[in-house]
Amino acid sequence: MAEDSKRKRKFSFPSLTRGRKIALLILAVMLILILPGLYNRLKIVRYKVDSQKVNTPVRIVLVTDLHSCKYGKEEKELIEAIEKENPDLLLLGGDIFDDKLSSDNTEAFLSGISGKYPTYYVTGNHEYWSSKEDFESDLRILEKYGITRLRGEVKVLEINGNSIAVAGVDDPDLWYHEEGDFYQQLQTVTQNIPQDAFSILLTHRPELYKTYLGRGFDLVLAGHAHGGQWRIPGILNGLYAPNQGIFPKYAGGRYSDGVTTMIVSRGLARESTLIPRIYDRPELVVIEIE
Repeated sequence: MAEDSKRKRKFSFPSLTRGRKIALLILAVMLILILPGLYNRLKIVRYKVDSQKVNTPVRIVLVTDLHSCKYGKEEKELIEAIEKENPDLLLLGGDIFDDKLSSDNTEAFLSGISGKYPTYYVTGNHEYWSSKEDFESDLRILEKYGITRLRGEVKVLEINGNSIAVAGVDDPDLWYHEEGDFYQQLQTVTQNIPQDAFSILLTHRPELYKTYLGRGFDLVLAGHAHGGQWRIPGILNGLYAPNQGIFPKYAGGRYSDGVTTMIVSRGLARESTLIPRIYDRPELVVIEIE
């Protein structure tokens, strides 16, 4: 009996010190707070924009920063989410392709939406970070599925009895593969937007918000920031965004100077990012103009 008692004492775990208990408690609290934030199911985010230039509602769906990430087999989750919204206009705000991941998922997505909605696209920085051959291949995929690329151009559309002008500019990194200048494109579209039409600027970069102001645009749509990657809802809108740094001002959401409204999508990137999103679910943006 004495020998058995010694064995039990030999293999028993030592009692936790006060410091260890506190450390375990802190770890448990952190896990409770962080684990729900890692949930990354697709989220639908809605905005309403009022305008006297629109007599009947116009619904826009904005897709940004897909980065060729996977949304179900043949991208059905994303395609079906768009179908449920039945948009009048589908806008692709850059980084739809990725410079490292295969374009297969993006092509499946473009195939699934092809011919269903008027669809317009502008480049993002990651398209330009691809090799020249991959970049040209991506452009051929867009052409294959009838997606209109805007680069310093304005398209005036008649939608539900309303005149809607959609302007688009390339990402500022366009010089990687193509001749052109972002600021020249921006000036060109500024000069060509009709004053009586509801005007939309489709761009990839939200950090240039002040550059877009005073040009007559009613609505600016952008992405790129990925929502600041880490968020604390109601407290911190984003921890870090490219070209904005720590605590980005334009990480995601609505911004306005009273004349021009900018809506920044938190984007759809998931497995393409090295750092996981925390309380920053991938989002599909739906905008109702009324």
